[in-house]
Amino acid sequence: MRRTIAIVSAALVLAGCSHTATPPPAASSPAASALPAAGGALGAAPSSSGPASAAAGPCTIFPADNVWHADVSKLPVHRDSAAWVASIGAAAKAHPDFGSGFGFPLTQVPAGQAKVKVTFQYADESDPGPYPIPKTARVESGGDKHVIVQDASVCRAYELYDATLQSDGSWKAGSGAAYDLRSNALRKSGWTSADAAGLPILPGLPRADEAAAGKVDHAIRFTAPKTRKTFIWPARHAAADATDTALPPMGARFRLKQSVDISKYPPQARAVAQALKTYGAILADNGSPWYFSGTDDARWSNTQLDALKALKGTDFEAVDSSLLMVDPNSARCRP
Repeated sequence: MRRTIAIVSAALVLAGCSHTATPPPAASSPAASALPAAGGALGAAPSSSGPASAAAGPCTIFPADNVWHADVSKLPVHRDSAAWVASIGAAAKAHPDFGSGFGFPLTQVPAGQAKVKVTFQYADESDPGPYPIPKTARVESGGDKHVIVQDASVCRAYELYDATLQSDGSWKAGSGAAYDLRSNALRKSGWTSADAAGLPILPGLPRADEAAAGKVDHAIRFTAPKTRKTFIWPARHAAADATDTALPPMGARFRLKQSVDISKYPPQARAVAQALKTYGAILADNGSPWYFSGTDDARWSNTQLDALKALKGTDFEAVDSSLLMVDPNSARCRP
């Protein structure tokens, strides 16, 4: 695995972390799939040591000073922005790869959920189990078969890639990662996760309850057809062989240009589009161009989300997010 460490510029940091997290709503049923509120809940023991936020208080999806919550609206445009946008697809249409009936399903488990064995294909870069994943955990449809489990009682999240339930109640998976959502610790440099970039999936997923509240307060996960054989902070892993500098690395951060008019978008699409302007999007996997991830939730209106398909590659620009970095091994960003 190849390591790349971003260098903090001496230039003035014009944007940063200014998020105030709110606690998740109580689940109506402890066994039901639940979606955290803005700044929501989740977590598990970090795969590498690092600074943690205050232990007390409500469980949120990472601390307020975490890079996923960083305002990037005023960061300078990255010098390779034009080349990266062209490589992903300047004319390619954006696609909300989530909604009612598709996207990443979330499973909430109650306090004391029994932990089970998980066997990994890539065990050397996976957090060892057992994991509190029930037989009823929702599995993403399609080839990647992700499982994302929330245990808000201990503020931990567990994510699997290519997961398959076994007859004895255990699970087999390609890779897996566990997160303490009160910590800014990143995974070991060079390690994958349940995602190609070695990043957590959960914090990059817009949720229907966030949109209903009028604000998605974090960056959004997205994919690109081709990436470079390197990664930049906060990503931890590369998933390509190409060395062409015109290709974006894993972890590259983009934002929707402020000049794009989203005022006439329906409410759900407008909340997502505004998040793309304020918090941007982080490249986390290889896939279709400008495919933005989110939750699978019946509360989404697919008709409203379709408005996002009017966006195209040239509506986006890459930003220099290295200006936010405090420590290459931590997701904490500059205020």
